[in-house]
Amino acid sequence: MKSKTCIGLVALAASALIAGCGDMKKQGGVSFRKAPISRTDVVRTVEATGTVTPRNTSKGIPVGAQVNGKVLKLFVDYNSVVTNGQVVALIDPLVYDATYKSALAQLHVNQANVDVRKASLAQAEAALTLAEKTLRRKKALVEKNMAPVADLDDAQQAYDAAVASVASAKANIKSAEASVEQSTASVEKAKADLDYCTLRSPVNGIVIDRKVEEGETVVSSYNAVPVLTIAEDLRTVWIEATIPEADVGNIKVGQTVTFTADAYRRRFKGRVRQIRKAATTTSNVVTFPVIIEAENPDEMLFPGMTATLSIETAREENVVAVSSAAFRFRPKDEDREKFGELQKGRKLWLITDSGYIEPLVVSEGVSDDSFTQIVCDGADSLEGRFAAIGYEVSKAADADDARNPFMPKPPQRSTKGTAPEPKK
Repeated sequence: MKSKTCIGLVALAASALIAGCGDMKKQGGVSFRKAPISRTDVVRTVEATGTVTPRNTSKGIPVGAQVNGKVLKLFVDYNSVVTNGQVVALIDPLVYDATYKSALAQLHVNQANVDVRKASLAQAEAALTLAEKTLRRKKALVEKNMAPVADLDDAQQAYDAAVASVASAKANIKSAEASVEQSTASVEKAKADLDYCTLRSPVNGIVIDRKVEEGETVVSSYNAVPVLTIAEDLRTVWIEATIPEADVGNIKVGQTVTFTADAYRRRFKGRVRQIRKAATTTSNVVTFPVIIEAENPDEMLFPGMTATLSIETAREENVVAVSSAAFRFRPKDEDREKFGELQKGRKLWLITDSGYIEPLVVSEGVSDDSFTQIVCDGADSLEGRFAAIGYEVSKAADADDARNPFMPKPPQRSTKGTAPEPKK
């Protein structure tokens, strides 16, 4: 935010101010509630809740059975650490092994049939060669009138028949080769079904759920039947937070996040990894999922834990700030009129030595809702002064207007602000 030059507006003469204040005190008039201007760390945060999840998936990676059969053996249990490719379960492979062997045998038969068809083609081509030679001889004899025309017709017919036999043999070979391809596909499918009987872990991780027991029969139809659920390496976890649309615009990838879990008395740290555009509307409230990635080397955070998040969207350290209520204070008309025409802009009403107020045009910097940074030239000189945050009626002025002793008091707060621990 660009700084604006502090503009001290023209005030009334000092004698008039003192006289005016004296008149107010004599009449039991109004005084001002004030807040100190001091240096502090101001951090703007977005508060939210989220759920701890494994990386890449919100509920873990399911390992399912794609074939039907009895679970012969489970090699892992809850909290078992697994590696990529490790065998985790075995489904009875008897039926699928038999199907595979049958498909393999049929493939061998069809491959042999291709060889038979090729031999038939060789015979047909030999017969065609002989018929072609016979036809040429008959033509020569007929041309010399040494053989009847009928012999030439017979030779032509034999030749045409041999050509047809060759074409048929070639077609039979293509059909046999197609049968081989079909058998090959059947063998591959049978082999795949047989391999599906052995369930393997797709990632390095830990088993967080087990759906079946040894000896139980699983029946797979259109979808794989879940057997185990594996969470990918929990040394790094994700927290899926739900952020309202009013706050999501302030969140950026890489921002620092601190969060707590109900199970532990400590703070964890993470960073915004992803802002998803998949909006959800609940009771007319639009929210967006934001993914926070956090290191979990001790694996203290479990999937499903609730995390209370504080996402740091802006930070200013050791700056001059005041209670945010000071920027909301508006003097009464009679008090404003004493300063004549006021210049436009955001104003801070400072308490003078005489106990009255004077305006100062400033800009608002980073705010954490309780404290707001003061941005202007010469802001450092404001440290140690006080700003008005409201009116306070003197008890001496009117006992009936004194504060009700049964009204709850506002919580006390130090001037250090609401900032989390400064980043290192």
